[in-house]
Amino acid sequence: MKTYLLLLLSIIFLSSCENKPKSSIEGLWQVTSVTAGKNEMTPNARWVQFNADATQQSGNGWFQHSIGTWKLNQTTNELSIVNTNGLKDLADPFQIKINQNKMTWSREEEGETITVHLKKIETLPTTYGDQLLGLWKLENAVGKGDYFSNSEKANTSLYFGWDKRFRIRTENGRISGVYNVHGHKSEVQFIPYNKELKRSFWSVQFKENAIALKLLNSDSLVARTFKRIHEFPK
Repeated sequence: MKTYLLLLLSIIFLSSCENKPKSSIEGLWQVTSVTAGKNEMTPNARWVQFNADATQQSGNGWFQHSIGTWKLNQTTNELSIVNTNGLKDLADPFQIKINQNKMTWSREEEGETITVHLKKIETLPTTYGDQLLGLWKLENAVGKGDYFSNSEKANTSLYFGWDKRFRIRTENGRISGVYNVHGHKSEVQFIPYNKELKRSFWSVQFKENAIALKLLNSDSLVARTFKRIHEFPK
């Protein structure tokens, strides 16, 4: 009887091992690279969450913008993703490969081979826009510009809000408007409400509790350095 029980348990264990997939698509994944033909077009901090109930969510950084469902054909390794709040995907399903905590998708789109590499993660990644959020005080200024003081003034500050609005305080007054962060590069665009001011495009360099902005649409060097603060200067 004891031998029969051990044999039965062994069969059940081996059967469960055979049926259990070596790796699972379920969980949180970050896109590490996207190539279309020879061109790279990797989005900043793009992620997708595959749930056990065949639902999925995706977004960039702290912003979730898509919901829907997913289906994996384990015989052909074809992955189909449907965004119920987005456009219909007219391309063929992705061919996928999973190797432990890494995954690769590939398919043809408009005559080009699209390859997407992903890695499994535990927490949401941060975009350039997420890192900009909050209040910054001007520390240094180089060159002339309409948006910030050319001198180091303690009361000059820049605030990036979650609602994509910015506020600049200088000794000459205040400037407000909306801002856009590039989806692939570390760049920010200011769109002021004041029609007398032009839109401006800045590259952003992130440091520890500091940012360095460099004006892109200018023939001369215009740069501003800020440090993070938590109260508006008086």
